[in-house]
Amino acid sequence: MATGMRKLAKETAVYGLSSMIGRFLNWLLVPMYTRVLEGTGEFGIYTNLYAWVALLLILLTYGMETGFFRFVNKKEEQEPLRVYATTLTSIGISSLTFLLLTLCFLRPISSLLNYAGHPEYLAMMLGVVSIDAFCCIPFAYLRYKGRPFRFMGIKLLSIFLNIVLNLFFLILCPRIHQEAPERISWFYLSGYGIGYVFVANVITSAVTLLVLIPDMLPAFGHKPSLALLKRMFRYSFPMLILGIAGILNQTADKILFPYLFADKSYAQEQLGIYGACFKIAVVLVMFIQAFRYAYEPFVFARNKSGGNRTKVYSEAMKYFIIFALFIFLGVMFFLDLLKYFVAPAYYPGLSVVPIVMLGELFFGIYFNLSIWYKLSDQTRWGAYFSIAGCVVTVSIILVFAPVYGFMACAWASLVCNLLMMLLSYFVGQRKFPVSYDLKSAFIYFALAMSLYCAGILPVIEAEILRIFYRVALLMVFLWTVIKRDFPYKAHKRKKTMNY
Repeated sequence: MATGMRKLAKETAVYGLSSMIGRFLNWLLVPMYTRVLEGTGEFGIYTNLYAWVALLLILLTYGMETGFFRFVNKKEEQEPLRVYATTLTSIGISSLTFLLLTLCFLRPISSLLNYAGHPEYLAMMLGVVSIDAFCCIPFAYLRYKGRPFRFMGIKLLSIFLNIVLNLFFLILCPRIHQEAPERISWFYLSGYGIGYVFVANVITSAVTLLVLIPDMLPAFGHKPSLALLKRMFRYSFPMLILGIAGILNQTADKILFPYLFADKSYAQEQLGIYGACFKIAVVLVMFIQAFRYAYEPFVFARNKSGGNRTKVYSEAMKYFIIFALFIFLGVMFFLDLLKYFVAPAYYPGLSVVPIVMLGELFFGIYFNLSIWYKLSDQTRWGAYFSIAGCVVTVSIILVFAPVYGFMACAWASLVCNLLMMLLSYFVGQRKFPVSYDLKSAFIYFALAMSLYCAGILPVIEAEILRIFYRVALLMVFLWTVIKRDFPYKAHKRKKTMNY
């Protein structure tokens, strides 16, 4: 494996540790939510509001995270800290303005979103998203400075704090309230349920902001540049359109679903089932996020230094596909065990898991492909692809979800990501050619799908035998990878030649 790939693998592992541990630990909250919250409808509220958080986070960062990496790595940019100060100031002002304006119109917005009975849910969500948008830039600065361990430490701190607060409010407080309510009656409201999930998030975001203050100090000694901000915004605006369309591709189902049914309670219940089972696919999302954290700054820095870059992009794609397919098989082969992470009331949604995971695989490949328009400053193409995907997603949801329910939402995600992947590949090969190893990609994909069918289709009643059989199939995939592409082969040949 090339030196650059070893560096990328190392940083992916470090960034991925915080991302994967964090998402995994948050994932472990799902079984508690599905058993502690009152019915699937409350989890539907959680799913709906955090879909809005994801969309608003894109709006409030408006592509400036990618813009920061692009401009701070430009050869002609002599003052990286000026880029940092400009980005931080811009995001800070826009986030604070957004928070103040939305709080002024909290009640009408709450009514519009069907939360008139609990406007404080929305207020807490707005506070969380405003703080998190601002914190994105200090986190990006840590990635730029190559400080993955501080990045990981802060991320893990916020994750553990959020988990502790969730356990405190949802498990410990109800028990204390039953035995000695006078001890906590001054702050605890019995039956508030899902509201305490938002309270925990507000506290966590506020603490994260305080911990990141030392990493903001380098920017305070540099004056923001309006001229630089205009150039950054011209670069980043297509990324905003791309981001909005892209996040709608992932969250439109969870945002639109409650509006597609006359019975709002039924819609929230079904959305809760879909949202909980969607969480099972988060294992693959964790890997993609970890890869993204390391890959984006790595690629921009490598583009700045010159050299043979396209070979690295091709290798990164191949290994990404290998690991993503392995994760897909692992989750699907052990879904019989993973299903116990949600309460039995949510089992009807398990059928969406393979569809959602394949969609996430295509999205991960699309992210790998997207580097061509970011490096060539043709980010408008990313906006075109995402808009096309968004139109397809929303159309499928609006037409089929009222008839087929959340299954239509899962298929909409898969079709959308597949479309964007294909568009980015064919246009990218004309604009910024990269010799991807398509042969390996097709071989591994065909092998994974064949093994998946071989593992799922035979009905093996004995659970132990079924697990051993599927583990054997997973070993076939690993053996094929080692035989064809494991870096040890090349290392062994090189070592032999040295002798």
